[in-house]
Amino acid sequence: MNRSLDYSLLAKLTQAFGPSGNEREVADVITDSIKDHAESIVTDTMGNLIVRKKGQGHKIMIVCHMDEVGIIVTHINENGFLYYAAVGGLKSGDQVSKRVRFSNGTVGIINKEKDDTVEKKSEKLYIDIGATNEQEAKELVSIGDMAVLTGEFLETENVIISKAVDDRVGCFIALEVIKNITSPYDLYFVFSAQEEVGARGARTAAYTTEADLAIVIDTTFSFDTPKKVQNRTSLHNGVAIKVMDRSIVVSPALKNWMAKIADANSILYQWEIITGGGTDSGPIHLTKGGIPTGGLAIPVRYLHSGNEMVAKKDIIAGIDLLTALITTPLYFEL
Repeated sequence: MNRSLDYSLLAKLTQAFGPSGNEREVADVITDSIKDHAESIVTDTMGNLIVRKKGQGHKIMIVCHMDEVGIIVTHINENGFLYYAAVGGLKSGDQVSKRVRFSNGTVGIINKEKDDTVEKKSEKLYIDIGATNEQEAKELVSIGDMAVLTGEFLETENVIISKAVDDRVGCFIALEVIKNITSPYDLYFVFSAQEEVGARGARTAAYTTEADLAIVIDTTFSFDTPKKVQNRTSLHNGVAIKVMDRSIVVSPALKNWMAKIADANSILYQWEIITGGGTDSGPIHLTKGGIPTGGLAIPVRYLHSGNEMVAKKDIIAGIDLLTALITTPLYFEL
């Protein structure tokens, strides 16, 4: 299917401030973009945004998470340097010299303590916000404040580069579908909270919606950079249909249905099989008596780095396949 997309909404989504548990700014961007295209928009106690498009058929829940990885300040020393803990999957080696931004606009640079001892201790990372002492730092940042990695939105002919592509690209795909489809199913689009710290929002949303089927849209690793394993998920090879990750083994009937729909509509796809990491699909498929759950994933290079790269071709394939899945009859029994 030929699509011409306006990525300005994706720019707004990625640049919004939204570490785990602080997704309100992202939710506001989402609400503003689809307020005229849904029967109801509700925020629950976990911070999930649940958007409904009513229908008479099976109840289908489409899930993508709003939160991004970040940091939380744990200590401010006498010289005004901030010490912190990671919120989500940040690797210490990837953080040095990166910039972070707090919700009030304060910007800092991550660095590591120098250790000149013979027996090197574990590295301690800190944030330099340019303060000259503890009091000056505390006028800008408090213990418990969160920050996110910075990374401007860049668009080329083939790719998007930005912070928080994980999983604002999933939100973007869901929003494009909400605005452009009519479905026979009763659709609940869940923009979930706190995925990066244990898929917490999706767990409660699954109880609320009690869906007959769930489809999770997230990102996945791209294995096409130098020295990476080949013949696995990679940029420019289409949307990935989940087979397995650490939190779920997808039903063969469900993943094969997705592949048949993709084939019938000439949509480019690949298979996602990863042994580490998980998504909102984990807690959803274990909710109550079990909810049949499948997943679509968009390959991304440099995940959780502040400079994530995604291919436009794969985004379009994701929109096409999600649209086809929720507008055509099921090939299997729920």
